[in-house]
Amino acid sequence: MTEQIISGNVKTAYDEFYQKHDEAWRMLGAKYKAQHIIDVCKGHQFKKVLEVGAGDGSILKLLADQDFAPEYTAVEISDSGVAHIKSRNIQNLKSVQLFDGYHLPFDDNSFDLIILSHVLEHVEHERLLLREIKRVANHCVIEVPRDYKAGVDAKIKHFLAYGHINVYTPTSLRYLLRTEGFEVESDLTSMIEPEVTKFNTYVNQKKPKSFITNLKIAAEFTIKNSIGKIFGKKLSEQFANAYTVLCKKADQQLEIF
Repeated sequence: MTEQIISGNVKTAYDEFYQKHDEAWRMLGAKYKAQHIIDVCKGHQFKKVLEVGAGDGSILKLLADQDFAPEYTAVEISDSGVAHIKSRNIQNLKSVQLFDGYHLPFDDNSFDLIILSHVLEHVEHERLLLREIKRVANHCVIEVPRDYKAGVDAKIKHFLAYGHINVYTPTSLRYLLRTEGFEVESDLTSMIEPEVTKFNTYVNQKKPKSFITNLKIAAEFTIKNSIGKIFGKKLSEQFANAYTVLCKKADQQLEIF
């Protein structure tokens, strides 16, 4: 069997990705991603935490600032990402290193928790990475965007512009995890917060600020959030923009046939 490595075009795309860095935008997104990790891990305490695909280190920075764990480690495929992580002076960060996207340079059961936040949608061979995660840690937190909708194939260019080569729903992610020997302990759905939508509209897209636009953004968020709470998990998952799970190694691998 040929050893899997990141395709050359993918590696090249990410090597310089964080050189075009927008600190305010990344920290705003990381603010909510870090909170989702804290929320889904409620009731657990983890000592040694590894973030796989740590990007520019913004999530680890926010978790460290809130004393989520006493020790952190990061791996990232991008040279520019590693440079950003090192520049952040993250408290209790033990090491930062490049990795090849699939092989974690650690012994079995080296960590209590692995974080994989908005990474899996970028991974060419996601099952291989999940097996490495299961080898190296007892628990993992995974968050993915809920990209899949009917007709998603007509929006390939849109998703590739964000590097998303896989699309998920909450049910498809749970299916993937269960068939790879994980058991979901807790989960949550989330929608894009009005603060993030406003920043994207007014700063990234450079549209003029508008009271009517603000009202529409707030109303859409409130209505969808309320409907999800009233009608339960199934509908909430349909409206979600992201899905977060805390999972652990299952006691038994599911049998095929």
